[in-house]
Amino acid sequence: MSNTPSRADTAKTRAAIRVLIVDDSPSVREFLRNILSDGGFEVAGEAADGAEAVELAARLRPDVITMDISLPVMDGIAATRAIMASTPTSIVIVSAQWAPEEVAKTFDALGAGALAILEKPRFGTPDFACRREQLVSTIKLMAEVEVVRRRTQSADRTKTAFPRQRGLLKRKLVAMGASTGGPQALRAILSGLPKDFPAPIVVVQHISRGFLPGLVHWLNQVSKLTVCIAAHGQAMEPGTVYFAPDDHHLLVARGNTLRLSDAPPEGTLRPCVGQLFRSVAEFLGSRAVGVLLTGMGRDGALELGLMRERGAVTIAQDECTSIVYGMPREAVRLGAAVHVLPQEEIAGMLIGLLSEFT
Repeated sequence: MSNTPSRADTAKTRAAIRVLIVDDSPSVREFLRNILSDGGFEVAGEAADGAEAVELAARLRPDVITMDISLPVMDGIAATRAIMASTPTSIVIVSAQWAPEEVAKTFDALGAGALAILEKPRFGTPDFACRREQLVSTIKLMAEVEVVRRRTQSADRTKTAFPRQRGLLKRKLVAMGASTGGPQALRAILSGLPKDFPAPIVVVQHISRGFLPGLVHWLNQVSKLTVCIAAHGQAMEPGTVYFAPDDHHLLVARGNTLRLSDAPPEGTLRPCVGQLFRSVAEFLGSRAVGVLLTGMGRDGALELGLMRERGAVTIAQDECTSIVYGMPREAVRLGAAVHVLPQEEIAGMLIGLLSEFT
């Protein structure tokens, strides 16, 4: 029996969150070290390549790892996969912005077990303070997430088949909201829906500016549906998934169309899940399905309740499969969710709710 203390045990004996920084650039490592030290973290170590990151993760047992993707010897995706198979640790991908195809590769790290993806703060830019605070707050939050060992070749998980819901009003739209952990949950749900899914899906996903095209590209690789970024005035089509673009609220409108709004953020959020859900409640009422997924805060929880009051079927992701049980927890607390389901069962529920009968 090993005498090596677990991350949970060692965390109880110290106040500071211990972080391992992984980046091949010495200047970037110094930059991140300064940000984290000012944020009250303890920098447990630094790695310049993926292989060194795997070794230091096992030896230092940090609470969180900030991981770059483009690394020598072993890239960040392979390093993430190796760490999650041997020494499960909370991993936050800290990446530069690339072309959508390249950003999509970054999202593969989520499939390997990373918890979140953030843009590297760039000193001197107008949003530097915001990006720095986002990095600090995300690392603090991820330090509290319980991670589990991942096998290098995972077995397929059995999905629950829900019976078709006879006798209900025909549902014409699915509205989803997500924040931290949302890309993983959305991938699990969208990959389980058939090509002939009979309704459009509209999504608000809180994500760092510039990463949405890569997320859409990543989801298109696994989904039989068409995944795109919504445009103002666009008519919604069945079997298509529409994401709110950066810095715009996404609303549904009359005539089965979408509307983008540059109204002020709600709190700090634009797009805002609450704005989407309110518009769905107003224009579709009982003909809609609302789904609130993993994420910090409470965005969308109250409005999911409004959808339920108007007759919509409402679903919240359960605590066990949520990376951050914030938004769905608030929905459950408010009684806004008709169903509380693990992410792998949500696709089956949607198929049952929206399947058409002859």
